[in-house]
Amino acid sequence: MEPSSPRVLLRSLLFSYVLSGVLLAATSFALYKFHLKESQVTMAVNLVYLLSCALAGFLMGKGMGRRRFLCGLLAGLSYFLILLAVSFVLNKGITSDTARLLTTLAFCTGSGIIGGVSS
Repeated sequence: MEPSSPRVLLRSLLFSYVLSGVLLAATSFALYKFHLKESQVTMAVNLVYLLSCALAGFLMGKGMGRRRFLCGLLAGLSYFLILLAVSFVLNKGITSDTARLLTTLAFCTGSGIIGGVSS
């Protein structure tokens, strides 16, 4: 029986968002405890995106077993689009500049592809 793409994608995204929550909680604790600078927090958030999307791509590629490049791309892009949609709803619009959005998109899709190919 062949795995279902939507089911594998949802499972991959679920695990990646759980990882994001854990890592962001650790980052907020570090911010509270060590009074981190804004640049350090920004770097930590970008690292969370990289690790979470790589995990999503890895799980998607492993679950599908074929077309791992596209699986990773789809996982990273889906992660970004969900993140963008939630941010849009909570902030009642897009508050970030275009360069930051494109950088985040590149981080998410690139690390998703790396995760998918390495599966």
